[in-house]
Amino acid sequence: MENTEQIEGQKTVETAEKPRKHAVIIKSNKYGITIVLDRQLPFEILKQKIAEKFRESADFFGSVQMAVSLEGRVLSEEEQWEILEVITENSQIQIVCIVESDAEKEEFFRQSMSTRLNELSAQNGQFYKGMLRSGQVLETETSIVILGDVNPGAKIISKGNIIILGALKGIAYAGAAGNSSAFVVALEMNPCQIQIADVIARSSDEKKKIDKEPKIAFIENENIYIEPLSRDILKIIH
Repeated sequence: MENTEQIEGQKTVETAEKPRKHAVIIKSNKYGITIVLDRQLPFEILKQKIAEKFRESADFFGSVQMAVSLEGRVLSEEEQWEILEVITENSQIQIVCIVESDAEKEEFFRQSMSTRLNELSAQNGQFYKGMLRSGQVLETETSIVILGDVNPGAKIISKGNIIILGALKGIAYAGAAGNSSAFVVALEMNPCQIQIADVIARSSDEKKKIDKEPKIAFIENENIYIEPLSRDILKIIH
């Protein structure tokens, strides 16, 4: 009989609870991790299982930034965000994005990104891969994506937005042609100085704890604000 096992000398015992021991399975993938979720467990109980799993794995993962893929059950957008909150509350993982697990959509995304990156790399100054070291200055007429760190003493100047998929420890100047709606994003936001259009914000000379949380810098009421990168902030910026 399905979902049962025979114990010698005893009656047949139901084993329906066995799969619940594996209600949450974490697997590594090329983006970060895939979380396989039980499709029948009530959602509130599932969140408890996720919390337990990530508390148990916290030391293993440590403080990392990664993409997450959710599989095993259909989730609403609200449920996805609730799960991400559970993960961040019970570990030091910083989730950069959710990767679509549907193979067809994933392939479409991969091809679109590949095409766009090729376009950017073909245009001088819009896509840069590598670290900017002290003394280096990178200038571009349009928005720029940097795959690497901007070290202390290095400077990036853009007439558009600046997106740093790494650490910003040097100087970033966005909206250099006077565009006050420009912004600066970094996975690690610890700049020496940020300028957007005509507004400048400088780092304090006091020693501070290294901030590895993805953040965004933007102008509001003629001041530069640096906030954690979130869906709500992106709506405001938009």
